[in-house]
Amino acid sequence: MAVSQEDIAYEIFSWLQAKTICKFGLTCTSFSNFQKESHFKTKQSCNLLGMNDTCFFLQHDQISQRYQKRIELHHLPKEQQQLSGVPDNVLTFLSNSACVLASSNGLLLCHTINDDPFELFICNPITKSCFFIPTPESVRKNHNNSNINIMLDCTHCSSDDYLMFYFENTNEWSSYTCNIYHGKEGAWKGVENNFLSGGRNMKFDTPVIHNGTLHFILDCSNYFTRLSPFYKPYIMSYSFVEGTSSILKLPREAIKGFHVECNMGIFNWGKVTSSNTSICLVKSRKSVFTIWILKDYKSCSWQKILKVRVNALGLEEKDAHVTGFTVMNGNILVFSTKHKIYSCGLDEETFMMVEEIGSHSCGSNPHFISYSNTLRSCGANDKTMSC
Repeated sequence: MAVSQEDIAYEIFSWLQAKTICKFGLTCTSFSNFQKESHFKTKQSCNLLGMNDTCFFLQHDQISQRYQKRIELHHLPKEQQQLSGVPDNVLTFLSNSACVLASSNGLLLCHTINDDPFELFICNPITKSCFFIPTPESVRKNHNNSNINIMLDCTHCSSDDYLMFYFENTNEWSSYTCNIYHGKEGAWKGVENNFLSGGRNMKFDTPVIHNGTLHFILDCSNYFTRLSPFYKPYIMSYSFVEGTSSILKLPREAIKGFHVECNMGIFNWGKVTSSNTSICLVKSRKSVFTIWILKDYKSCSWQKILKVRVNALGLEEKDAHVTGFTVMNGNILVFSTKHKIYSCGLDEETFMMVEEIGSHSCGSNPHFISYSNTLRSCGANDKTMSC
């Protein structure tokens, strides 16, 4: 069977970044038609699951209109700026009108900050499309008084669907109900068994899905006595299929001094499409980074891969103080100081290679949101963003 040039172009284009596809679409009618086809959008977003994110959003630690650049877009070193594909007017719209909660395979989960009533919505900044999610009544009522414990995932469902997880604190301090939203079904469904946190406050803004199970690290606050079983921080896992909760212990060195100027986070380690993925634990204490990889899940066996003082990384800043961090693409540590953002390689080829990404104006506790530009659809009834 002969393969046409258009079929070849179709396959090649499905591996390109969304912005590149849009640019080529301006040169040829047949190319521009690719990005309009639902099958092509699904294929392209699926192909990019195995590719690295090229940029990330950095969000101010306070939701206030007095900050002119409350949401910033930054690119990893060696990435061309135009590859982000996010139009300036979309970035301005998000910065002025929304708070970004999560990102997955080109889609952003956001909530409105100016409108009444409070609304959740999914959007694709590249295609300028959005879809408003049925917002749980408890979120509408309590969003000003508590964190919004909602996550987005496009990697563990069908290629034309997405999942959202909403955890609501019950009357018991350490118990949460779990509700799951399927983009295809368009409705929230409750999980029978509650998620038990064990007593500490969970950091819902950095979830890790590993082996089909949600994982959250607990905070480092010192509000338990040494006699309490919850005195030391830990990781909680929750199987949303079986509705079961369990504790993963942290390395002894990670627990040491956790209550003094300490911040810990967990992230995916390795490629999403790889079978050799794991959990990465990052500890920042007094501007010293220590990083471990979970080598054996059942025994909670960790391997330390890095311990370094930030000022020993060759930064131009003197006495740099770490204000935030994340791990992108399963092997790149990205961190912020008061005014700058840096990347540090963690794999064999780029180990401890540090590069300055740029300056930022997102406060003393910025939130990192990794981003990949795809043509992924927000849903069958999505609308054009009003920006």
